[in-house]
Amino acid sequence: MNSTAVAAKKLTGKTLTEETGAHTDEAAALIAGARERIDSLDDRIIGLVQERMAVSAVIQEARVTSGGRRVNLSREMEVLGQYRDALGKPGTSLAMTLLELCRGRV
Repeated sequence: MNSTAVAAKKLTGKTLTEETGAHTDEAAALIAGARERIDSLDDRIIGLVQERMAVSAVIQEARVTSGGRRVNLSREMEVLGQYRDALGKPGTSLAMTLLELCRGRV
């Protein structure tokens, strides 16, 4: 049993193959490593979303302070198009969620 498998068994009481749903130790180790990478990517994505929210708040404050609207719909359409072009239809949903998060509290 490799060190990743031993660590998984200690944490959950399950073998790595049980934990990952794999049928071989090799596949289980590959899945466990990939999951660690995904967890790291998710942490970075969350940090980037939080940073985007902060930058958006600065923009909204400047816009409102200068007499403008809090939201710029033409800019939001650009963002939606960018995500759609890069990721297809699910990209539009992702962009809508990001825009909603970045609009701040009403």
